[in-house]
Amino acid sequence: MHTIPAFGVGTFRLTGQSVIDSIRNGLELGYRHIDTAQIYGNESDVGQAIAGSGVARAQLFVTTKVWTDSLSKDKLLPSLQNSLEKLQMSQVDLSLIHWPAPNDSIAVATYMEALAQAQAQGLTRLIGVSNFTIAQLQQAIAAVGAAAISTLQIEIHPFLQNRKLVDFARSQGIHLTAYMPLAYGKVMSDPVLQEIARAHQASAAQVALAWSLQQGFAVIPSSTQRANLASNLAAQELQLSDAEMARIATLERGERLANPDFAPHWD
Repeated sequence: MHTIPAFGVGTFRLTGQSVIDSIRNGLELGYRHIDTAQIYGNESDVGQAIAGSGVARAQLFVTTKVWTDSLSKDKLLPSLQNSLEKLQMSQVDLSLIHWPAPNDSIAVATYMEALAQAQAQGLTRLIGVSNFTIAQLQQAIAAVGAAAISTLQIEIHPFLQNRKLVDFARSQGIHLTAYMPLAYGKVMSDPVLQEIARAHQASAAQVALAWSLQQGFAVIPSSTQRANLASNLAAQELQLSDAEMARIATLERGERLANPDFAPHWD
């Protein structure tokens, strides 16, 4: 149902030369999934990095996200066309609604139908949502059908496991993408993750990423350091035991890092 590569490079908070270098390094190391967004202000840089990489567009999976100021019926498609111009592409692989409309000022059905229209017009191959609650996800499903929603991208890491939302998405057959999978680097200093990492001769970051991957989530960690990009990618080789997965499950503490003032009322 979905063809979202399990491992991607995130570009949140990266602009200019730092995002260009991150993507170029990532592509050289073997990354093929790149995640950006209108609000990141780096789509042009991302497009430049991809265009100069020598990697064929057909080999890449590129995601962008529609910002809250473009959710109205008349703005969504033009905003995506603008994103495509910046990215130097005729189509992205995945377009997400980045955040639901603040205070639900625009009905979920309105922008989901507009996003489906963008897909029908070929601006995007797949569509999905990000930062939705269960209720908003239900509304999105009512509008376009669960099968049309290729992923739900939400904050997931050992300290915020978002189980209620994860369980609901899974019950609807909706794939999950974990953003901030390293909790802004906080996983590196966690004693439990460090202990598991030592047992595998790995890093705590690799353990956190493997924990997400083993649950079937796609992950999109970001890094400006080539060594860290390579190390993160190597997490795919790490296999955690059931006991280790269970230990990491106990690290849940509801530590939400992405919680702007316009966020929905979380489940």
